[in-house]
Amino acid sequence: MLGVLAGIALLVVLSLAVYVHLHPAEGVLVLEYHHVADRVDDEEPLAERYFVPSADFAAQLDYLKAEGYETITMLDFSKAAKGKGTLPEKPLIITFDDGYEDNYTVALPLLEERGMKGEVYMVTNFIGRKGYLTWDELRDMQQRGIEIGCHTADHVPLVGLSRAEQEDQVRLSKLLMEWNGIKTVFSFSYPNGSCNAEIAELLRESNYLTAVTGDAGFNTFQTDPMFLQRVNIPRPRFGMMEFRLRLLRAELCSIFGINQHLER
Repeated sequence: MLGVLAGIALLVVLSLAVYVHLHPAEGVLVLEYHHVADRVDDEEPLAERYFVPSADFAAQLDYLKAEGYETITMLDFSKAAKGKGTLPEKPLIITFDDGYEDNYTVALPLLEERGMKGEVYMVTNFIGRKGYLTWDELRDMQQRGIEIGCHTADHVPLVGLSRAEQEDQVRLSKLLMEWNGIKTVFSFSYPNGSCNAEIAELLRESNYLTAVTGDAGFNTFQTDPMFLQRVNIPRPRFGMMEFRLRLLRAELCSIFGINQHLER
């Protein structure tokens, strides 16, 4: 019985893959990483889940390049949306949440070896802490093609906070980075994907151009820039097959309109 069910599941996946191949999703693919390291000393219970070993990360980058993806930044996307630039045929934005030091020591060299760039969403009050990026590292990354975005001041979910607390997390964190030599911060990542229309409006008032959620899918110029969709890439348990399935799910979500403008 289990064999029959497994066979049916495989047939469904293959059928969906063929459908996506014939009707590919259009738009910008955004990937969400955290740690890129072969081991993590972080004591948080979820740390094990959120790191991708360097060999797996390199293999994923190679696969994406072989598939024709070209990396851009969120600012590139924003400019193109306003008619001030063009996008490659298969645009890709590689993002890193929280601002771990291995983004600089491990991920950045692997990106540079392949001529790729990305985006780091930094929790500003974590800058300089053990295991996190320093101001010098952030400024150096920016000079080397990495865009720096904001992930609040303290990594707290914004929904449920008072308006004053939300403003502190959104605005003061942005100002702190810009005061310390980071180029204008235009992009934001919602901690835990916690967002709603009121918070999105606060971001617009605070001069952010884009914000990313945790909902899988591709993004077009018609996607609300404050609710951009992103594919989470956790530590792989089943190698490249798992990675490909996550990309397939994102394409299906876009094709069938799943996860559009979710608020929570």
